[in-house]
Amino acid sequence: MDSESYFDNVASQWDGMRRSFFADSLRDKLLHIAQPAPGMTAADIGAGTGFVTSALVDRGVKVIAVDRSLAMLRELAKKYPQVKTRQGEAESLPVEDGAVDLVFANMYLHHVQRPAVAIAEMTRILKPGGRLVVSDLDRHNHEFLRSEHHDLWMGFAWEDVMGWLSDAGLEEEQVECAGEDCQADSVGGGDKAKVSIFIASGIKR
Repeated sequence: MDSESYFDNVASQWDGMRRSFFADSLRDKLLHIAQPAPGMTAADIGAGTGFVTSALVDRGVKVIAVDRSLAMLRELAKKYPQVKTRQGEAESLPVEDGAVDLVFANMYLHHVQRPAVAIAEMTRILKPGGRLVVSDLDRHNHEFLRSEHHDLWMGFAWEDVMGWLSDAGLEEEQVECAGEDCQADSVGGGDKAKVSIFIASGIKR
């Protein structure tokens, strides 16, 4: 099973599953960095069922939600019919150049084949002066997250992420500890993961 099939299969249960993985307080920290305002347009990449989208809608932000899983997007659309949903890959986003003020990618990069290309694509769709905010896992050694959750990457080193932000054409780039953890138990009962989360951000030149 690939990651698209996995997320298609769990879409109807995802809201409950997500709450067991990481807390709502992570979203608050993403928004604190991004400073969304009414009337802005944001892209939520790897939007899932709307964890970040929900808070943006509440703040009067127009949202384009992108995910590779149609099942996830259908669940999101049930709750937020005003949101534009588009199926697509992070490395080739179905969004026009310079279309949005903000881009979010929460806990998505570790499912992407080429993270550096994904960050460059997210930067492409930003307006000049727009902000990218990415949250994901620090490096870890919990192999079951690859086999059971279909993660492609075992987290990331901050220096790699900083390089990708800079190479994409972002400035004021930073990577910081979110003060949050992602937790998951192996279905086989042999391992329990508690992995720290980072938040990376930058502004398009």
